[in-house]
Amino acid sequence: MTILKTLFTCSLLFSAATIAALVHGNDTNVYWGDTHLHTAASGDAAARGNRLDVNAAYRFARGEKVTSSTGLEAQLDRPLDFLVIADHSDGMGFFGMLASGHPRILEEELGQRWHQLLKEGKGLIVSKEMISGFAQGNLPWATNDPALMTTVWEHNVAAAERFNQPGEFTALIGYEWTSLIKGNNLHRVVVLRDDGELARKMLPYTLADSADPEDLWAYLAKYEQTTGGSALAIPHNSNLSNGMMFANETIDGNPLDADYAARRARWEPLMEISQIKGDSETHPFLSPNDEFADFETWDSGNLDLSEAKSNDMLQYEYARAALKRGLEFDAKLGVNPFQFGIIASTDSHTSLATADSDNFYGKHAAVEPSAKRASSTHRSGPVAELMGWEQVASGYAAVWAKENTRAALFDAMQRKETYGTTGPRMTVRFFAGWDFKQDDLNASDVANVGYTKGVPMGGSLAATTDKKAPSFLVAASKDPMGANLDRIQIVKGWQDASGQLHETVHNVAWSGNRKLDDEGKLPAVGSTVDIEQASWKDTIGDSQLATVWQDPAFDPTQHAFYYVRVLQIPTPRWPVYDAARFDTDIAQGSPTAIAERAYTSPVWYRPTH
Repeated sequence: MTILKTLFTCSLLFSAATIAALVHGNDTNVYWGDTHLHTAASGDAAARGNRLDVNAAYRFARGEKVTSSTGLEAQLDRPLDFLVIADHSDGMGFFGMLASGHPRILEEELGQRWHQLLKEGKGLIVSKEMISGFAQGNLPWATNDPALMTTVWEHNVAAAERFNQPGEFTALIGYEWTSLIKGNNLHRVVVLRDDGELARKMLPYTLADSADPEDLWAYLAKYEQTTGGSALAIPHNSNLSNGMMFANETIDGNPLDADYAARRARWEPLMEISQIKGDSETHPFLSPNDEFADFETWDSGNLDLSEAKSNDMLQYEYARAALKRGLEFDAKLGVNPFQFGIIASTDSHTSLATADSDNFYGKHAAVEPSAKRASSTHRSGPVAELMGWEQVASGYAAVWAKENTRAALFDAMQRKETYGTTGPRMTVRFFAGWDFKQDDLNASDVANVGYTKGVPMGGSLAATTDKKAPSFLVAASKDPMGANLDRIQIVKGWQDASGQLHETVHNVAWSGNRKLDDEGKLPAVGSTVDIEQASWKDTIGDSQLATVWQDPAFDPTQHAFYYVRVLQIPTPRWPVYDAARFDTDIAQGSPTAIAERAYTSPVWYRPTH
């Protein structure tokens, strides 16, 4: 059964010349990828039915057709440019070895019992016991036991080497360090710049080694010193950390100091803002004046739903609040621990990097497309239950780089010239400077103007002592196979003279002839979503939006940041496509439309004093 048929058509209205000016400039191009994909080598993926290895994952990302673990034909409508297979370092490949009866595992009574449970189809029991045991370090096998882990790590590295084709497709080597403290998510995806020769020299860091991010950073420093290579870590899913991801203190309970801030900024240049387990930009409690703040919100509790969420936790786990508090730390410590750029990725455990609503294969193999997955229970715990429809078809990482190679993509990630989307491949440019004019948008090479007169997303504006406000050149283009654009917004955060933190959302470019009201709000774009047909029409919105905007309330003495949020017109959410494909009712409680979006890395302004 093929379920990838697109249920809609849309016209392409934009100028090829204008798109070229956006996409190609200063020899940079936008490359699309997923930095967070799991294969059958991850124990929780295998326990839930994933039988696809790293080879299938790479073939799928390159655009080839594969058969999913549940027997469905799966294929992307467009290949990705790069992929990071981020299998869990704890128990990497252990589940497969257990299933096949690896001699080292069957030496132990526990291994024999688990092997028998697998034969009886009770993989989830094994998975829960295994993850708990690895986390507590009380299993008879070490996760980095060379007899177990080395073989799988070398297998993954070898696959990355085979599929890496510089200039065509990049297989970045990486893994996920799965820190879980009292059910609170502090996971990081580790990405290497290096080839297999260096990557093989050290085994991945594990939760059994430590649950403290500072220890991970020390390990990454050792990796670089030992191998001569380069590494970075990407925090993900901060919305399920129950206030720990961007806390004011270390894991040991010490207040953040300048040394901690510098090390965090060094090793964690990016964060994952959106993925299958919800959106981590902001929360309506934190941003009550932002009508788009309540987007794919998961706020019931922590990762395993063992502790309920409370409002006092929220400012320590959402990106916008962390960016604001980073300004506070910068003013106090002289360094900003939360000066991070933005990406999005899937966290799919199916080996299939799918982030489009009409082509969504779910979190794990047990919830691949079916008539019942949206209405089933996706996750439950002591404090809450999450329904299948609450999974999010998200997201992809976009990187502006000179070329599609490991070195170029990694270097772009380090300088934060990145953005994330919830799935659509919108092209977004964002530059900040002091002298942009509206006429700059008419240039034959808009990007070159941006680089020449300013800094790109992820950069920092030089301090100024005059009263001139910064100007921002921003341009966005629809996904050629997606929906039109609704609006471009610039989100500003700043710290005032008394030390108070503020935010505001500016609508700076929009489709149609709508007018801003006295509070700067813009009327809704409307909706063309046809629920029964699982379709929409591009009769509203624009294919391109661009402007030069100047901050009307700039104060050169105040720390500030700015980032761009681009919104699409509404389109059907993935359960609507499921209902149409399988001729069933839409899951009760599920939203039927979604305003897909893109988030850029910020630009920061730091005063001289």
